[in-house]
Amino acid sequence: MVRLSGVQQATSSYALQGAKAYQAAKAGLGWAIAKISTGGSCVDVNTALTFPDLTEFTVNLTCISASHQEGNDTPLIYQLDAHSEFGTYGGGDYLSRELEVSIAR
Repeated sequence: MVRLSGVQQATSSYALQGAKAYQAAKAGLGWAIAKISTGGSCVDVNTALTFPDLTEFTVNLTCISASHQEGNDTPLIYQLDAHSEFGTYGGGDYLSRELEVSIAR
């Protein structure tokens, strides 16, 4: 019974950390979208971030842009990727979440 309780507690802890990693990646994407939407470029977005309420997570942002011809328009398409990490890769407490989004401007 003690072992079962320990497993349940660890599962809850990992679920909470996973949710925090997701929120950190989502916040990173929000930051990147705001930068691009206000005239920034991929140079402004390719960075690593930490957030005050999620200091134990590192969010690495990458951006790739390309223009595409669509009729008479040539929009610039940005592919944004946010990778949030907790712990050291290979360690027992390591976890990560990755989110991607594409936007046109």
